[in-house]
This record gives sequence, structure tokens and C-alpha cells, in this order.
Amino acid sequence: MSELNLTINEKRVLQAIAKKDKIPPEELAQTSGLKIEAAMQSAFLLAEKKLSKISEEISDYYELTSEGEKYAKEGLPERQIMEYFEKNSKNEFDISLLKKIFYEYIEFGVSWLLKKRWAKIEKGKIISLIPKPNKGEDEKFIEELNKNKRIYWINVSDRDRGVVYTLEKRNLIEKFTEKKRTVSITDRGIELVNKGITIKKEIAQLTPTIIKNWKNYSPGDYRPYNIHTPVKPVYGAKIHPYQRLINDMRRIFLDMGFTEIKGDIVQSSFWNFDALFQPQDHPAREMQDTFHLDTTCDLPGQYVATVKNMHETGGDIGSTGWGGIWSEEVARKQVLRTHTTAVTIKYLAENPDPPVKAFCIDRAYRREAIDPTHTPEFEQLEGVVMDRGVSFKNLLALLTEFYHRMGFEEVRFRPGYFPYTEPSVEPEVYIESMGRWVELGGAGVFRKEVTSPLGIKYPVLAWGLGVSRVAMLRLGLKDLRELYQSDIDWLRKSPVL
Repeated sequence: MSELNLTINEKRVLQAIAKKDKIPPEELAQTSGLKIEAAMQSAFLLAEKKLSKISEEISDYYELTSEGEKYAKEGLPERQIMEYFEKNSKNEFDISLLKKIFYEYIEFGVSWLLKKRWAKIEKGKIISLIPKPNKGEDEKFIEELNKNKRIYWINVSDRDRGVVYTLEKRNLIEKFTEKKRTVSITDRGIELVNKGITIKKEIAQLTPTIIKNWKNYSPGDYRPYNIHTPVKPVYGAKIHPYQRLINDMRRIFLDMGFTEIKGDIVQSSFWNFDALFQPQDHPAREMQDTFHLDTTCDLPGQYVATVKNMHETGGDIGSTGWGGIWSEEVARKQVLRTHTTAVTIKYLAENPDPPVKAFCIDRAYRREAIDPTHTPEFEQLEGVVMDRGVSFKNLLALLTEFYHRMGFEEVRFRPGYFPYTEPSVEPEVYIESMGRWVELGGAGVFRKEVTSPLGIKYPVLAWGLGVSRVAMLRLGLKDLRELYQSDIDWLRKSPVL
């Protein structure tokens, strides 16, 4: 016993776990008379001495999201639309009418009506194919989850696993991970308990009074001091690895002579979409991609007419525009910026005289389901260069230099498409450990449809890079969510360089 140097708490925990094969932390605390934190700390110390064993069982389970709870009560969007058909005893409706009735989720509903083959679209009308479709497996799963509050993955049948993936992608259910620990005694621990454990008060710290009256104590009253006990590790303060990477990117562009700019998180649709020549009926403006706010704002009067003219007729640069009628009311609506390009285009409009070299590294927001590669809010690095005579070749050279300074030796560019740049490319870097090329953003030269209405007369090189994707590569992560989790052990052990 003296060699093992057990504390009183360790002795109590050892006696407690000797009474059962496996004991959870809560019961261990109750049996040993200790707080749960103290009981588990002693259990881990006993495990280091091979006297106890700690098992950890990890289980995944699913719960309804707030949106899932809503549809559990009201029915899925596609089901509500079908019930509307049945209620009105009709088998077809104009899409425009259904948009007014089911505005909040018409896109979801119609999309799933078509996927499930409950309806079809012909000449602007939705036509019912099945008068009263049977309840699907997804609806049954939501009902069961609403009733039981949670369902463990291990209890999901092979047939239902595809349903689970689909509902998770639709942001109707959310996966959680539950860790269950149990503590058990080892053969060595049983042997020690059988020999007998005496629990008595020990002197663990010398005080002036004890030293003065040392003759009143026997050697057995003192807790033995183990000189071989490992020193507790000391972790120095450090910047979060993700913030450190952002600082590195910022420093590179500042060293290359760029000016950092900032902008508002809440932007008008004018700057977020219209100024970038995105048509007002573009899918990116729908609810599934953008966080829309119930507020409006004034428009920059000096640009309204030129932007309107560019959208409707193509202005005087030989473009055809988008046709239709451009709405000031739509442009006034405010959104959470979906990209930091809203900041850079506004900065260019306010600074039309060359040269301009500016970048913005900040957060953007999109309505994305959370998974290993997507989050609703993310960091984006946006930059522009505007000057006389700059060309596409300058853009490629600039980005190549940036990625080299970031530590990526091999860089290449593939043709790409983006609504407001032409020509456009997607930069890729080669990752030796993965054995493949990885795309890290988009870039191009702003179209004249973007620059001309804002009075910008010279070429503009532009790019947008996903900061989190670079972070995953640099830090060796497979799940984007690891950048934001509160894992102090990971933060302590992450290298500074």
C-alpha cells in the first residue's frame, strides 16, 4: 500500500468500484461520498496505477431541429402543398399562386414534390400526379423522433439510414454525440482490496504547528512523498491556430502593399447582389442560400439609374443585360452579406481612381446545413486590384505569389465560371500528403457590366478565397467544425509553428 501511495479519495473510489462490475460516474460519486469531479479524478489516477479501468462508449443520436419540430406539427412543405390540392379539390395550380400562399418554403416544397414524383411542372403550373400520397419513410421518422425526442444511430435500420442522411441535409434533424463512461476494477485492484484497505486521515502538507509538535506524530501519519511523480505539464499562452492563420494571410497582403478594408455585416441587396450584376431572380437570393432581414435601406442615388439600365438593357457597353424589370424595392432589402465582395465593390465605387489594392478578410453568412465541410458562417478573404493596364496575367502571378508565401509550392489554375468575372479561374494547390490537387477559391477580372455602372474605367482583378479550407489543409483537419469547438487539449497541443 505504501508503494502505491494511494490518497484517501483513491481508497474510497477503489472500495466503491470493488462492489460492482461497472459503475457510471454518477453512481461512483454517490457510493464513494465524493463529488463527481473528485471521484473521476481519483478513478483516472487509479487507472494510471493499473488498479481501475475506464471505458468510454460513444453513441450518436438524432434530435429534431427547430425547423424539424415545426414541420413535425404542420407537415413537410411538400405534404402541405398536396393537402392544399386535396382541400381545394383541384389537381393543378399556377406556381405564382402557390408562391403567395407558401412563400416561406415554396422552393423546398416544389423541389421535393418533384423528387418524390408527387407532382410535375408544366407551363408554369404544378400538376398533382398522386391525389393523396402515402406517408413516406421520412415523415414516419420525423413523427417517431417527435414522439421519442431522440433516436440513437445504432437503432436505425439499414433501410432508414438513407432517410436519416436526407433529413439531416434538409436541416430537419441534427446529430449529437453522447459519451458514456464506466469505471471497473482490475485484477490487481481486487487483490489490493482483498488484502484490506485502511482509510485514515493523513498529513499531506506540513505546517509550522506540525513541525513544532513532530514528536506527537508517527511515520505512518504522514503521506509518503513520491519523487517519481511526473511534473504537471505547463502550457504557455498562444494564439488560436485559426486566428494565427488569419493573421498570416493578413500580414502577407499587407507586405505586398495592399490596404485592409472593413464593411458592415448587414448589407443591402443592392451591394450584395445588384452591383455585382446578379439578376434579381437568381437562385442565390432565395431563402435556402441567403439570410434575409425584415428591414430595408436607402439606395446610393448616383448608381441606381446606371445599375438599373445595365440589368434591363445592358447599358452602352454592348451587353444585352438580363432583360425584364429591375426593382428598386428588391434592391433595398437587407441581408446578412453572403460574401465580402459586397465590401470590396462598395470600396471600389467610392475610390474609382487608380491604383487601388485592397483586401478584406472577414466573416460571411449563408444558409447552409452544418456538416464537416459547411457552416452557416465562415471567413472569406476577398481582394481587388484596379489600375491602368493590369491584366489576367497579373492576377495569376499575384495569386501564385500569395499561395507560395502561404507555403504551397505547386499552384495551378483551372477555368471556372462566376457571375461577375470574365475570364474566371479556380486556383488549386497540390497537397503532397493527400496526393491530389485541392481547389481553394475563385478569381477573375470584373465584367464591364459590374464596373461600368459604378464609374470604374479601368480593369479590376478580383478574387475570393475560403479561409477555413486553407486552415483545414494547414492544420490537417478533416472536419471544419473542429476549428470552432472548445477543445482545450487540442489547443494546448497544437504547434505554434
